[in-house]
Amino acid sequence: MTKIPPYRRRTLRIWTHSQNPNELETCEPEAQSSSLIDLASNDYLGLSRHPNLIEAAQSVMHSQGVGAGGSRLVTGSRPIHKEMEEALANWLGRERVLLFPSGFQANIAAVLALANRSSPVFADRLIHHSLLLGVKACGARFQRYAHNDLKDLGRRLYISRQKFPKQQPLVITESLFSMEGTNPQLKGMAELCDKYEAKLLVDEAHALGVFGNQGRGLCYGLPAPVGIISGTFGKAFGSGGAFLASDAKTAEDLLQKSGAFRYTTALAPPLTAAALAALKLIEANPKWGLELLEKAQNWRSLLVKNGFHRPPGSGQIISIVFGSDELALRRQNQLEEKGILSIAIRPPTVPEGTSRLRLAIRKDLPNGVFKKLLAGLTEE
Repeated sequence: MTKIPPYRRRTLRIWTHSQNPNELETCEPEAQSSSLIDLASNDYLGLSRHPNLIEAAQSVMHSQGVGAGGSRLVTGSRPIHKEMEEALANWLGRERVLLFPSGFQANIAAVLALANRSSPVFADRLIHHSLLLGVKACGARFQRYAHNDLKDLGRRLYISRQKFPKQQPLVITESLFSMEGTNPQLKGMAELCDKYEAKLLVDEAHALGVFGNQGRGLCYGLPAPVGIISGTFGKAFGSGGAFLASDAKTAEDLLQKSGAFRYTTALAPPLTAAALAALKLIEANPKWGLELLEKAQNWRSLLVKNGFHRPPGSGQIISIVFGSDELALRRQNQLEEKGILSIAIRPPTVPEGTSRLRLAIRKDLPNGVFKKLLAGLTEE
């Protein structure tokens, strides 16, 4: 494995939003002599510096505090927490939402809520590390199925139900895989879970705000219910923190029994307020996600036109695999010279021999970025 190079301090190019908070496409770059256009972060809708989010965070910071100062069940609950939980539950069509300080925490809590030592758990081979830790923590009987392979999952569920008819299985997937940019066939997966009476946990962190009906994610409107939806506010919502959305009974069990919820300081009120402001913007602009997906597909087509293999998936995460660590790092450095930040992703984050550049397309990118990208990718 290639040794990680020393960190080089660089300044990201910052976008100045239009005075109209709904017109993200009018953003202009600030003139900076040493700056990089960000194609690495998860701020997909460019909301992290949006004036509505900043104003909401400042207002709640003054009225409800910077930090919560305690757990939700002691002194940490604030009016903004309840407001956000109710608004998000209504938007997602779920009975209840609980907020968490981080997506890592939320995912561990979700697995522990749905599985125990006797549970058969089937997880996509590429699920996030936090979900794997949740499986290890509950001590379940664990199998990985081939990435996005419903046939393999169905075979494993069938065998499990034959061997352990009294033990309800749990299936774990992500709706948009953060390093591959691929989506599972969630409708077919939900139907499989319904057929074999399995619970389903879906991490929607990278899909929310972009995919699905008006950005509600790929679980919205599924014919069969999903046990728990996990999501974060640090990506398309431009804030921080996370949530679990479920039916009322599961949420109450989480509130009463989940150490990850009960024994941690509540999500900071300003971050909660910013996330709520982002939700309102996304609701008011239901085409943002579609526009971003259209841009991402256009980039894929342009890459193919210029001699690259078509990157997998259809969303805003574009994974260009180079194989070797050295080549991926060289391409990263070449892009930096062209003014673009894209980080080389290497093992153990991805399997050996699949080092890559992970491009995160943002809604507020200026014209001409693809030309710079192409120059950095093809220069020798």
